Amino acid sequence: MYTYTVTLSLAIAIFVLAYVLIASEKISRIAIALGGAAAMFVIGATDADKAFFSHETGIDWDVIFLLLGMMIIVGVIHKTGLFEFLAIKAIKKADGSPKKALIFLIIFVAIASAILDNVTTILLAVPMTIIVCRQLNVKVIPFLLSEVFASNIGGAATLVGDPPNIIIASRAGLSFNDFLIHMAPLVILAMVVVTPLMVWMFRKELVNTIEDRARVHELDEFSYLKNPDLMKKSLAVLSLVVVGFLAHSVIHTEPSVIALLGAGLLIAISGLKPVDYVQDVEWGTLVFFAGLFVMVGALVNVGALQMLSDYLAAQVDGKPELATGVLLVLSAIVSGIVDNIPYVATMSPVVADLSAVVPAEHGNVLWWSLAFGSDFGGNATIIGASANVVAVGLAAKAGYKISFWQFAKYGIPITIISIAIAAPYLFLRYF
Repeated sequence: MYTYTVTLSLAIAIFVLAYVLIASEKISRIAIALGGAAAMFVIGATDADKAFFSHETGIDWDVIFLLLGMMIIVGVIHKTGLFEFLAIKAIKKADGSPKKALIFLIIFVAIASAILDNVTTILLAVPMTIIVCRQLNVKVIPFLLSEVFASNIGGAATLVGDPPNIIIASRAGLSFNDFLIHMAPLVILAMVVVTPLMVWMFRKELVNTIEDRARVHELDEFSYLKNPDLMKKSLAVLSLVVVGFLAHSVIHTEPSVIALLGAGLLIAISGLKPVDYVQDVEWGTLVFFAGLFVMVGALVNVGALQMLSDYLAAQVDGKPELATGVLLVLSAIVSGIVDNIPYVATMSPVVADLSAVVPAEHGNVLWWSLAFGSDFGGNATIIGASANVVAVGLAAKAGYKISFWQFAKYGIPITIISIAIAAPYLFLRYF
């Protein structure tokens, strides 16, 4: 018992220290994640079996290989000039106005995140957005942050839009249509509220000159298309992957496998050399994810998150209204700290038990509360959601550093407002 308590205390201390170091930005976050993961092994909070082979307490290989597959596909598409073509099209539609361009991109990302998933959408949107900003002569970071926030909110609308939703659907037996009916209306409302808010928050950066706007109309978007044949092949494969994502619950194939199959097919028909597409893979982001999963998995393994879950269950048992409110707020807070994927995986059994005693007229309100809290809460910090980590990694590779606190400065208000919208929606619709 004593050894277990010491291990539990050390595991919590290691995670808190790692989190503080990530927030301080004095050391590479990749080094911190790997160091923290190594420390969890040393203190016995995890081992090779639990870290590498356990679905509950190990690295989420579905996420890692989904990212890898989509990064390769995006890397191939990048060679065709399609991103440049779409970027020029977008800024011409916006008449060179940064505010209009931002609104267009926010709407595009929110919708695409619901259809694909938020991580895939960010992989596709970031390269295009960087080009848009360079052509408009405006700062890139406000656009990237807005797109991340939109991707996490938009992804909440469907079963496939955000990884936590897939976990919830599997545990609760919910369908694609269930998410569409119960989640999408609030997501639309949230986007209507936060879109003008994001434009207002970044208003000082969304400024360019008359000359900049005039120059946009002189650009020829078709001149950027470098390899039309490869572009057609890439879009065909991407379309197949999207169909696979939408039908994954029917064909019983994980999105990670679909992404890898798509990447393999595109490599086979592209005629490109490995160096042409591997260089676009964000290896540092994948390594950071692996380390983070090991650390959070160790917390699950020693029972730290389960203690939180048990305490919650004890406090709200038999009180569905209280359970709904507490679960929504708690999910938003914890998802912003430990990443929403392992949090939802840990909380799902608790919510299943609580839902079993909720009267039938309240439906699956606790599951929707968990989904909204974890999806919207992922916007709070850099490590709150997979899309955040990917966007920050892509930005850094392009030379744009997004700090922990810069992200949180805007992410926390967006989270608070979206949760404030979700609370009355849940109570008015289900009680």
